[in-house]
Amino acid sequence: MDPFDSNNAERANLPRNMIENSMFEEEPDVVDLAKDSTAFPTFPALDPDEVAYEPRSSRLLVRGLGENELDDEEEDCESSARLLGMSFMNRSSAHRANSSPYTRQPPPRSCSRPSVRTMVVCVLFLVIVASMTMVLYFLPGCTFTKTGCRKPNTTTPIEPVYPISTNGELFPWTKLRLPVSIQPLNYDLNLNPDLKTMTFTGHTVITMLVLHNTKRIVLHSADLNITKSTLKLDDNTSIDVTVLEYKPRQQIAVKFTEELKAGQHCVLTLDYSANLSHNYDGFYNSSYTDKSGTKSVLAATQFEPLAARKAFPCFDEPAFKASFLVKITREHGYIALSNMPKAKTTTLLNGLQLDEFEKSSVNMSTYLVAFVIANFTFVSRNVSNTVVSVYSVPEKKEHTLYALDTASKLLKFYNTFFDINYPLSKLDLVAIPDFLAGAMENWGLITFRETSLLVDKKSSPLEKQLVASVIAHELAHQWFGNLVTMRWWNDLWLNEGFATYMQYMSLQREFPQLDIGNLFLGVRFRAMAKDALNSSHAVSAQVDTPEQVAEMFDSVSYEKGASILLMLNASLPGEQFRKGIIEYLNKFNGSNTVTDDLWNSLTQAEVSPQHQSVAEMMSTWTLQKGFPLVTVSRKGDEVTLTQEHFLLTADNTTQSSSSLWHIPVTYVNDSCSLAPECRQMFTLKSKSGTLKLAGSVKWLKLNYKNTGFYIVHYGDEGWADLIDGLKGDVNVLTSEDRASLIQNIFALSRLGRVSFRHVLNLMKYVSNETETAPLTEALLQLGTIYRMLDNRQEQILAARMKVYILKHFGDLMDSQKWEEEGNVSKQELRSALLQMACNLGKSECIHQAKALFKQYIDSNRTKLIPGDLQRVVFTVAARSEDDWLTLLERYTYITYDAEKRTILQALASTQNIRRIVWILRAGLEGYHIQTQELPLVISAVSDGFAGHLFAWDFVQENWDHLIKKFPVGSFAIQSIIKSTTSQFSTQARLEQVHGFFSSLKERGSQMRSVQEAVETIRLNLQWMNRNLATLQECL
Repeated sequence: MDPFDSNNAERANLPRNMIENSMFEEEPDVVDLAKDSTAFPTFPALDPDEVAYEPRSSRLLVRGLGENELDDEEEDCESSARLLGMSFMNRSSAHRANSSPYTRQPPPRSCSRPSVRTMVVCVLFLVIVASMTMVLYFLPGCTFTKTGCRKPNTTTPIEPVYPISTNGELFPWTKLRLPVSIQPLNYDLNLNPDLKTMTFTGHTVITMLVLHNTKRIVLHSADLNITKSTLKLDDNTSIDVTVLEYKPRQQIAVKFTEELKAGQHCVLTLDYSANLSHNYDGFYNSSYTDKSGTKSVLAATQFEPLAARKAFPCFDEPAFKASFLVKITREHGYIALSNMPKAKTTTLLNGLQLDEFEKSSVNMSTYLVAFVIANFTFVSRNVSNTVVSVYSVPEKKEHTLYALDTASKLLKFYNTFFDINYPLSKLDLVAIPDFLAGAMENWGLITFRETSLLVDKKSSPLEKQLVASVIAHELAHQWFGNLVTMRWWNDLWLNEGFATYMQYMSLQREFPQLDIGNLFLGVRFRAMAKDALNSSHAVSAQVDTPEQVAEMFDSVSYEKGASILLMLNASLPGEQFRKGIIEYLNKFNGSNTVTDDLWNSLTQAEVSPQHQSVAEMMSTWTLQKGFPLVTVSRKGDEVTLTQEHFLLTADNTTQSSSSLWHIPVTYVNDSCSLAPECRQMFTLKSKSGTLKLAGSVKWLKLNYKNTGFYIVHYGDEGWADLIDGLKGDVNVLTSEDRASLIQNIFALSRLGRVSFRHVLNLMKYVSNETETAPLTEALLQLGTIYRMLDNRQEQILAARMKVYILKHFGDLMDSQKWEEEGNVSKQELRSALLQMACNLGKSECIHQAKALFKQYIDSNRTKLIPGDLQRVVFTVAARSEDDWLTLLERYTYITYDAEKRTILQALASTQNIRRIVWILRAGLEGYHIQTQELPLVISAVSDGFAGHLFAWDFVQENWDHLIKKFPVGSFAIQSIIKSTTSQFSTQARLEQVHGFFSSLKERGSQMRSVQEAVETIRLNLQWMNRNLATLQECL
């Protein structure tokens, strides 16, 4: 790929990524004021990587303003003054001699006395000129544009200030992003881990191509002790080179006195040593204990987003794709795995085994490289010429079969749907005992948490739903993310949003029994809750620091990304969406892309007079944060739709915003509201639009099945008509539409557009509701309010809310069975109802839970508790001192991870203060409880009345320990911040949280999740102040 723009010979050679990221927008309008004068002085040529680029705005350049070299400030002011038709005062004749064509004349011997009027005019003129001269002189150097002095003058390039390397020399690079002068072609990696000393050595050989002349090679390295380095240029002999390191940016460099020439090949060889990481990124060590108490150690990798550099020196950015040849030494009794199949094994003189893997048949980004050294076993089968294998610790081999079946079926589906076969000859799915993320899509070697991959024969359908979802997500990445990769982390959603959407879509088609639709609906609701905050970000957002990279892994990139793809698919005709995806994958196979590449492929897939530009529509959803609120106003048969930014603010003011979305508004009415054929569509592009209805229509429901990412306000009359319709017949709308009405009205209450009285009016219909989606959404919303009231110690109102919930949901709670249930949707509903019932102290629920736990213990765990009821039963048991200890004992030796994790949540939900302190400390230390589970522990503790303040205090006291275990900005840190602060709703807590995070400075104060926490508390406080009186009156 040609990295330069060859269309303009006059332009400096610019990296293609600079051009394609809109760093240049349009040609400047040039005014040459001195065609006959000498050109500006020339300056030494810069390396193309060092050129200071300036956005192409509509600016007016001034050229040829004299032959003299002026100071930067003088030159800019001189240019500006002449442009304004003025001349400078008090310049010396010596300075002007060469530039003026005139000769100074001697002054006359006498002059007439000027009039008073003339003197006043002259003084005013002098004052004006002197004032403007001073203003111009003291302005920073600038180029005048049509709109004023906004852009820095780039006539004289600013000398970069180079940082200091660890050895005291100047480091030859100043930016976070690597220069584009060198392209890696291939890595030969030789790794020698020692699982006794928890160290490793490495020998990395990087073959590179010089793309344009340069005197440096800059790449990444972190926590590696480089002991030897050599460079070979073309066919010349290798020479020793000095490697400079700049640790703040995790970069290393080699400098040269003579330029490497474009087109040359060079080979950089690096020997190094390092410790295996004790955290969860890079090349890290782990361990597990089997049933007999024997401890085994292993090593695994987690490189996304910026940790491949901790295992081997590399160009650790997504756009630097290359091939890889991996060799790993290991002891007998272990196996080694990597992205490609093993080619051969050699026994070394020291008795170790050297496994050499095939050279990768595809070019990969560094974050997708992976290796595992462990004593695992596996099951496998051949699927469409690909060997699919599932690995686990030996005693959990029987738990791998469901994953094997699921992965095999989904691989066939994706091969067909994408019309591109999976490109590797093997696909390994590996369950890692100690793994922070849910899973990681390494090409050909997908790593998982055990709870995300392993399923017991007696596991509930809900547990299988979770495992199938994660597998579907990671397999989708083999195409979206691996085959075609985003160019930079600002477009992470191209990976994660697509994989999230495909996980739900594929399961709906291939595993309808898992009833994944309700889960996807709830996910979209939660994404809206985050995106409604001012602290949210655009789907495609600027990313400049490692912390910002980490924070892109959030619900906006994942769930909002998936939601807008669902909306797009629903609005496009026929197979346009699938055709566009196939076009995109084929066109950019093996390459890196930006968001517009996807939109263009989707647009070109359906060329017809009626087709719309997908880019025009979808850029309104990816380039600005938030989503729209659509307000419905009806007069007779005319309906006016108005859009505005749905933005939650805590200052009681209406936010004026020019944000507009291209909204594919779908709607149904009382004459036809259930079948897909009833759906009608209206595209709202401007602030408002009008559509016509038949005069007989009683009510209108927008956003059919909630496929659109927007909220609807129907006005008082519109809401009243919908509520009347539901009172007459609950099933007049689909369950998704009923759930969206509940979610919308609670959101509008939080926005302040409807009073809580309107919310309670809608809730009146719920006593007749039977479907999972609307009931679980109502329980979640009411439960959130109950916990806020409880935590504020609004005891009377909390008690009234408890009575309200039990009144409206009590009959449904009492009707639930405490035995095995095969339907996933019914399991979801039963779990939500009974958990709420027992949390509110409903006696029948607590009695049944205790009885089931007693049977479980008395039968020596042979009488199993249904999977969806385990958390309810274990949580009730944990309230008893004796049963808490019984659960703790069970936790220490149980091997099935789904049950183990549920027990841990129950242990952390205790209201015993001493137990709370112990379990928080145990999670931090990592001995009794794996540190990977600490975010879960903190969340469970925070949900309880006794624990929520202890959890917050724990986070404050142990912040430095937490960010050592989990990187600043990581999803784990985001989760910890949210779970410990989201229920606060008082001024005192707001000031405390704001004060604590402000004091952190570079240790986390700038995180988006911190802004979100403070904003959420303000909104909670505002909502309480606005609605306490209504709650007192209505409850």
